[in-house]
This record gives sequence, C-alpha cells and structure tokens, in this order.
Amino acid sequence: MTLRVAVTGAGGRMGRTVAQAVLSDANAALVSVCARQSSDLVGKSVASALGIDIPDLRVGGTLDLSNVDVVIDFTLPESSLAYAQQCAAAGVPIVMGTTGFTDEQRAMLETSLGAVASCRAANFSTGVNLAYRLLELSAKVLGDADIEIHEAHHKHKIDAPSGTALAMGDAIAQTMGADLSQVARYDRASNREPGTIGFSVTRAGDIVGEHTVLFASEGERLEITHKASSRSAFATGALRAAHFIADKPANSYTMADVLGLS
Repeated sequence: MTLRVAVTGAGGRMGRTVAQAVLSDANAALVSVCARQSSDLVGKSVASALGIDIPDLRVGGTLDLSNVDVVIDFTLPESSLAYAQQCAAAGVPIVMGTTGFTDEQRAMLETSLGAVASCRAANFSTGVNLAYRLLELSAKVLGDADIEIHEAHHKHKIDAPSGTALAMGDAIAQTMGADLSQVARYDRASNREPGTIGFSVTRAGDIVGEHTVLFASEGERLEITHKASSRSAFATGALRAAHFIADKPANSYTMADVLGLS
C-alpha cells in the first residue's frame, strides 16, 4: 500500500530534502506540501518551487490533511506546535524533527500528540541513533572519565547546542544516574568539575552536522564521532519512521522503536 505523505516547511532545507526522499520511495507518494503563509513559494507548483515533477500539486500556505496518511515536519517550534494540534484533531500521525522547544512548548506538544501516533527525534539518521547506544555503553564503563561533547553545524542553524548534542548528553547523564540540567556545562569560564559534561559549539559555513563525544581518562581517550555529509540521511530516517507509525495506535514512538533497538 502506498503511503500518502504531507511535508511541511517546503521553503527550508530539510523540507525540500524530505520531499525529494518521498518522491524517490516507490512505496510513498507526496500528496501535500506546505510552507509558511508569507513564503514566496505558496501557490507555486512543486515542479517550479522544488524541482519535483508532480502534475497539479502546489505548495500550500496551510497544511492540507485530506487524503494524508502521515505528516513529516521539520520546521520551527511555533509552527510545529500548530501542525501537531492540527494532526491530533484530524487523527493523522506525525513525524517531527523540529528542535529548540522551550519546556512550556514541549509540555504543550506532549498534550497535543497524545491522541495520535507520533515519532519525534533530535536526529533521524541511523548512525546517530546507533551512537546513542554506544554512548550509553561507554558511560557505563567510562563514567568517571572527563566527558566533552562538541557539535558543528551550518551558520544558519538557530539552536545551540544542537538537539542531537543534548540528546547525546542526556543519554550519558541518564546512564550515570544524573540529570543533564545539573551536570551540563556550556562554557569554560571555570575549571572542570568532576562528573560534569562539557558542551562546545561551532556554527560555520555549510556544515550539515558533526558530533563528537570525548571520554578522556588518564593515559587514554575514546572518541565517538558521527558526521553527516548530506541531509538525505535525516530525510531517509524520517521517512522510515513515517512508514513505521502510519498504522500504529496512538503513542509516542522513538527511532529506537523504528530501528528495533528498544
């Protein structure tokens, strides 16, 4: 059965990449595309706006959920909340890769998505989700090491540290029985404190996404690194999640569920 997919954020890098991924999937069909209402793309054919040859499909200024099986959303917190509420009201599952939510927005999102199947992730790439498991194992064995997380992204990325870096830190902190909010350190204005996790950030050029976690002990160090060379890795993972949740009961699923790592 062909999965009918709606894609938001047509004007963004990820929205375009996801739309292309859907087009390349023989078991999926792109049936709805939208951008923010102020976008110059609204009203244009997806052929001219995104370079996708689908007759009669145009970029909408609102999310059209008629004849849609699942929505894939990589936008901004405010718009993602609105899309989540719309999907919940219509009973349409949603895959969401948006990061940078405040605690209040995250609570609203949890409430909104309780009525539908959803999959949210800071990073949808297979490699990163495998890295989470490697980090948990490393933290069990090397929990007394000095731990540093460095991430690098393109200069247009808004949130810092990245959602992926924070998720990596959270995986490590939970394994160590700690709360990330208590052990995370985001600057080096003071000496290193035992048991803390340091974060550093680079924003430059067109870097797609790089994350390195360092476990440094006396006499040796372990580095776990993931580098994304293309956004297609995220889009492919999101589409895999969309296929997974399309027929699932209302629940919050993770990429660990999608990849069989739960």
